Amino acid sequence: MTTDTNPETNTSTGTGTVVPPFSVISGAQVQRVLQGHEKHIVELVEATYLLHGRGQTINPPSYFLRFPDRPGSRIIALPASLGGPDGVDGLKWISSFPHNVEAGIPRASAVLILNDHETGYPFACLESSIISASRTAASAALAADHLTRHTTRPTRIGFFGTGLIARYIHTYLSATGWAFDEIGIHDLSPDSAAGFRQYLEEHSTPGRVTVHDSAEELIRGSGLVVFATIAGQPHVTEPGWFSHHPLVLHVSLRDLAPEILLESTNIVDDVEHCLKADTSPHLVEQLTGNRDFLGGTLEDVISRRVGIPGDRTVVFSPFGLGVLDLAVGKYVYDETARAGDLHTVEDFFHERRRHG
Repeated sequence: MTTDTNPETNTSTGTGTVVPPFSVISGAQVQRVLQGHEKHIVELVEATYLLHGRGQTINPPSYFLRFPDRPGSRIIALPASLGGPDGVDGLKWISSFPHNVEAGIPRASAVLILNDHETGYPFACLESSIISASRTAASAALAADHLTRHTTRPTRIGFFGTGLIARYIHTYLSATGWAFDEIGIHDLSPDSAAGFRQYLEEHSTPGRVTVHDSAEELIRGSGLVVFATIAGQPHVTEPGWFSHHPLVLHVSLRDLAPEILLESTNIVDDVEHCLKADTSPHLVEQLTGNRDFLGGTLEDVISRRVGIPGDRTVVFSPFGLGVLDLAVGKYVYDETARAGDLHTVEDFFHERRRHG
């Protein structure tokens, strides 16, 4: 592999159309670009939601590859096309293998392929678990901001699930001005809860950190609740736990029973995407036969077409849009190219003449 960012080295097909060079961007490079720029990534995600709301994206349904012999594992394909001035097409290919954690490696792994708008040629492959976590956390922080603009921001947060996504959400909330007097933690794995607590304490996080033994205790004691689990079906079933009307970032999508959502104001990132694959909102639709329980999308809230009542629990359920990965991935690519650090694979596309 060599480093090459000069467009003059792109190879012409003989018709004036250029085959772009193909680059590989590592996780270390991705992290260097994104770390410390959380506010900008939140702004980028917000701009992408607005493009999506204006119909300047293509975001087909995600495809789930499941395995009969490994029912807890899956690999998901998220194809997408992003319009606007930095338009790009592409695909995120992300796996979730929960048993990896027992082996000491991360549950999720991912790559992102970026395709040239004009030719369709892939021009970059990026390590994407960091991109995925960053766009998820940026979306959560953006929602937390807009959904509390007409109320007092919660000062007590509870994390149900304490893996990589929880850590990134905490980072993005902190970077965008959130501060908490109390941070609650609950996880079915005591080791994971202890590890997250240690991370918070080592980073001198303000506020008291408490590990809760029960989900009820965590939820009742939190004004902002973050669900970041690997749950495949609802396991929180008591609407009474939410009688204090917290803001709920339901990032993992399948934790809450329909009865809880029916008593809440429900905001999603995209209606068609979120009401699929037996997510909690999808279960509500199946139960009621309608979508009347939905309050709108986050883009509706940002554009002020939808208001948020102050006397109900508010649940944000983001399915996660592939266009967000494209926007963040394209930013990483552009910044890496600008720094002259692209690693280009020489002659990746070899057969370039139709008849030899």
